[in-house]
Formats: sequence, structure tokens, C-alpha cells
Amino acid sequence: MNSCLSLQIDDGIAIITIDVKGETMNTLKDGFADEARDIFSRVKSDSTIKGAVVISGKPDSFIAGADINMISDVQSAEEASDLSRLGHVNMNAIEHCGKPVVAAIHGPCLGGGYELALACHARIVSDDKKTILGLPEVMLGLLPGGGGTQRLPRLIGVAKALDLMLTGRQVKALKAYKMGMVDEIVPQPILLQTAIEKVKGLLNGKKNRPRKLTLQDRLLEKNPVGLSLVFSQALKTVLSKTKGNYPAPIRIIECVKTGLKQGLEKGCALEAKRFGELAVSPESRQLIGIFQASNDLKKESFVEDEQVTARSIKNLGILGGGLMGAGIGFVSLDRADCDVRVKDLNQEGINAARKHIYDQYAKKTKRKSMTRSQANQQMARFSGSTSYDGFAKADLVIEAVFESLDLKRQMVQDIEKNCRRDTIFATNTSSLLVTDIAKGAARPGNVIGMHYFSPVEKMPLLEIIVHEGTDDCVTASAVELGRKQGKTVIVVKDGAGFYVNRILGPYMNEATWLTQEGIPFDQIDKAMLQWGFPVGPIALLDEVGVDVAYKTEANLIHAYGERMKSSGAGEKMIADGRLGKKVKKGIYLYGGKSKEKKIDPEIYKLLDITPNKTMPPEQIAERCILPLVNEAVRCLEEGVIRCARDGDIGAIFGIGFAPFRGGPFRYIDALGADQIVQKLQNLEAKFGERFKPAESLLKKAKTGEKYYS
Repeated sequence: MNSCLSLQIDDGIAIITIDVKGETMNTLKDGFADEARDIFSRVKSDSTIKGAVVISGKPDSFIAGADINMISDVQSAEEASDLSRLGHVNMNAIEHCGKPVVAAIHGPCLGGGYELALACHARIVSDDKKTILGLPEVMLGLLPGGGGTQRLPRLIGVAKALDLMLTGRQVKALKAYKMGMVDEIVPQPILLQTAIEKVKGLLNGKKNRPRKLTLQDRLLEKNPVGLSLVFSQALKTVLSKTKGNYPAPIRIIECVKTGLKQGLEKGCALEAKRFGELAVSPESRQLIGIFQASNDLKKESFVEDEQVTARSIKNLGILGGGLMGAGIGFVSLDRADCDVRVKDLNQEGINAARKHIYDQYAKKTKRKSMTRSQANQQMARFSGSTSYDGFAKADLVIEAVFESLDLKRQMVQDIEKNCRRDTIFATNTSSLLVTDIAKGAARPGNVIGMHYFSPVEKMPLLEIIVHEGTDDCVTASAVELGRKQGKTVIVVKDGAGFYVNRILGPYMNEATWLTQEGIPFDQIDKAMLQWGFPVGPIALLDEVGVDVAYKTEANLIHAYGERMKSSGAGEKMIADGRLGKKVKKGIYLYGGKSKEKKIDPEIYKLLDITPNKTMPPEQIAERCILPLVNEAVRCLEEGVIRCARDGDIGAIFGIGFAPFRGGPFRYIDALGADQIVQKLQNLEAKFGERFKPAESLLKKAKTGEKYYS
């Protein structure tokens, strides 16, 4: 590989610049270790060098972590462990070079990048919003393999370090400073000079600011009993959240514990061993596959003509100030750098949207991820109106109103009348066809679907729906906006349910069929949580709203036939006013003091169900998952999604399909199409057409072909 490290000496201070050629972001690639060894060997041996600063040559990237391809290419646990050991050698060389080394950080400093910074003797960060720090390896089924499990707890305390490593949470510069992850925070233009002054200060005996622990942290971490409590609570939390499906968090706790009890050397030795084991685990392989797929997805324009470019969306209009509209407004202000104007029927709706956005910024200031002044500056870019005043300059307008075809068509006409000719109209519909909404439009090419998921601030997926007449430029612009909003974007063909709701329908329907057989509601939810979903299908029904789910089901039945039919419980529940959580009356009880959710026993009487049967959790999961997987295959057959990768991304980020299982198509590959078909056919013989295998799945079962080579 080309050299990615260079060294210049400025008044006795070595300026070590990291710049991976041909890449927009620095990553630790194969060969970096050898270069780093040589560079720091020179720093140590050259008497003219008194200290060093490590800085990036990229405009907005320190080091984003290790090159994932380098990890995914390893063939054995020992090979992966060797990568970790090599990292330890280099980090130790920095820490023990005998001269002060300061990391000057601007832009992402993640994974191996932050581990390198931890090995330095001080860390200075820019106050730029692009600067983020963390050890997110757990998100890939891994643990920090460059000494992170050992150095971070010693720097900021065990409890805070475990929280960062077990969640993979990334924090902005100000928050990192408050937590003690870095020593100073300065404006980016003076970053290098401040780092140089820091080296000189360390040479003159100045110390870093003292490590600050709260009284509670000191009580817990400074005695064996307290420390044991920290670890046991961390393990309890991990098992509660992961149901034991992810080995990496447990290994992180083990490595931290070993290092604190037996010393850094023993801790690093275990870290390397466990890193190797995790790197070749099926869970990590699937998670890395999804990560790589997400990165590949970010590079696509989703249009065939490479000459088409996205328009710059700076002024965004939103129709409807409800939770969805307000959520879209927040991510557009906060992440996409848009001015946002909301139109609602009355001032109360606008005020509600403003309050929702204000509350989101209040959370950010409370977490120390931004200052109140910064939040106020963002809020100043929000405005509202009960008319179309101010919409003339809108680049794109998103409607987030009641699911009425007539109303949405009227809004298309209103936007065409009150906005520019090139203003894009995006509908956030979840149940209507975008094709139908575009009918009657003077400029149907400007109409597109942008299906957000609630809550918008948290749900990562954006499903963009194109109808046959959507202009390529409109598609490219919607995709670009979605990415700036921080969304993972897939583009799908117009059709009932699009992709996400279409595969979700059979999954939730099957849960209702299971209840008709006498399986208790909560037993079904527990089985799906154990399988890897973040929420069970019954709880999800309450969250979505029974009336909404019933309307979606009707659309799916109309489009795809009887296989989309549920047990019929929805009609009875709607008649009884049991619409779910929004009315505090559904399948679960609401309003109680207990945190544990309980089923309302009255629901069984209403639905004439006797919940006296039991079924193994894996059998419940199979019944719910197989219809979902089968429908995903049909979506691929029909061109609703372009490829298996898009289908896996949509299922994981849209409905919470267990990431460690890789998505519907990777799941088929892992089990084998022949096994999936056999299971479906057995269920079809017992329960009928809703389990009939998709045609292309039958073909793959015969040929042994996989979706991923």
C-alpha cells in the first residue's frame, strides 16, 4: 500500500500526519502497523525530537476505525487475534516511546482511531460537530482490539467505559470532554497549535487535568465489592437487552474485569484472544455483512443515468405538525441543515411541532452534546404558518397528514399552485399508492414517496417510493436529503405496502393466528424477543394502532389475496374501542405503576380465546418468521426491491429483523433454501395457502443457489 504516515519536525516537535491516499476517510489498513512502528521508533531514537503530535491530513476525518475488509477477510480466529496483538504492539510503542505524544483530533475518531488516541499522552479535539468519538466495535459483533477495553476504563472509570463499549455509543466533542475522554476542546483552526503547546507543556512537567469521578463512581470502583456490583449490573443489563444472542458484550465485560484484576498485560492478552474468536463468529460475520452493505448503499444514486445530479435541498416545507411532521422537521433541522417551515390547519398544531423540536434539543443540551446557544440557533430556523405563506421558496415539501387520498391529491395541487415549478412533493403515506396520489398532478414527475418510520428521530430507515413517472432528478434529490437526515435509504417500486409494511403484514398476522390456537399473547412476544426482535408482534400491534394495522391489512388483501388475511381479531377490537397504546386500551394494560407490561385479561373474552396452550419459542418464531421471509422473496421476484441486499437492509432497519441473523435473505442462505422450503411446505399442508413457498425460493431449493455468493 502507499505510505499513509508522514513526519515533519517543527521546533523539536514531530508532526505525524495520517493520510490514507485515495480515501475520503482515514482507516487503519493492512500495512499501517509497520509504518507506525517505524515512525514511533524514529520518534523514540531521534534526539532532535522532543515530542510528537498525531494529526489527520484529511479535511474532516481523524481515523474512522480499522478497515472492515481487513477483518472480514481473516480465515481463522488466530489470524484475527494476530491483528489485535499487532495493534497492541503499536499502541504500546506510542505509550512507552519515552516522549509526550498528543493526538489532535478533528472529525470521526472511532474504534482503532480512538484506541490510538488513548495510547497517546493527551487528546485535544476540535469543537466541530463533525468530531465524534467512541468504540463502536460491539455493533459489528466485535470488541475493541487495540487495547480499548483496558485503557478507556482507566481513563474515565469503569461504569462510563462499559456504557460506551457495550452500546457502541458515539459522542460529540463537548460530551467527550465532559466525560473525560479528551483533555481539551478548541476551535478547529487552532487545533494543531494547541496540540503543539500541549506537548511543550507536558515536557515542562504540566499534567493533564485530573481524572474526575463522581462520589458514586469512587464508592463503586475503589473497592472490590463495589466493582463486582458494577460488573454484575452490566452483565444483567446486557442479557436483558440481547437475550444472550450477542456474545461480544459479554466478552467486553470479561476483558475489562480481567484487566483491572490482573493487570493491563493480562487484559490485553485476553482482549486479543476474544477478538479473534468474535471476528470469525457467525454473529459478527452477519453484522459486518450488513455494515458493508449499508456502506455500499450510501454510494448509490438509485438512478440509471449517471449524469443526473441531486438538487440542493435547503428550504423544506412540511404539511402537518403532528408527531410525524415534527419528527421530520427535527431531523431536517438538526442533521440536514435545512430551514424548516411547517403548515398546519391551526396555530396549536404549529406550536405542538415547535415544542416537540424544542424538547428534542433540550435532550441534546442535557446530554451535553450541544450548547443551549447552538440549540437556539437551530430553533431560529423553524417557522410555521396556517397558510402557504413562505412556501414559495421551498425546494421540497413533505406531507405528513391524515391518510386520505383526496386530501393528499389536493395538497399536490396546492403545492403546484403555491410553490416553484421544480418544487418536489413527497408523500409520507404508508398505505396509499404514490401512483394514485400523483394522478391529476400537473407535474407528476415531481411526486415521490418518502416513507419515514416512527419515531422519526430514532428509526434509521427511509423507504423512498418511486412511481413510473417519477423523474430521476427527483429520486436522486430525495435520496440525498434522506441521507443528510441521517437515514439509511432504500428505493422501492410503488405497490401496496411498499416493501417494509408488505413483509411486516404476514409476520403480525401469523401472531394473531397463533392466538386463535390458544397461545397466550405474551408468550408470542417473548418468543420473538428471544429470537432477536426489539419488540414482539403483539406489542407492536398496540404501538402501531389496531385501526392502522387493520386498514393496512385490507389494502394488502386487496392487492395480494387471502394470504394476507389475519385471524379477524382487529374488527372486534376496533368495535370495542381497543385501538392500542394511543388510547391506553388495547391488548396490553396501560396506566399501571408496574414497568412490566401485562396482558389485559378482558381481551381473551372479547376474542373468545382460551389461552391454555404452550408452544416452544423456536416453533412460535418459525411460524411468524417464515411468512415474512417468503414475502420478502416475492418482493424481490416482482422488482419491488432491486436486490437481496436492499431487502435485508430494509428488514433490519425498518422492522428490527434480528441484525445478527443478517436479514431475510442472509437468513435463507444460512439455513439453506431447501430447509426453508421444506418448513414452508409442512406448514402449508397444515394451514393452507399463506405458507405456499414463493416460486423463486422453490428454484433456489432445487439448485442450491444462494442470494449472496
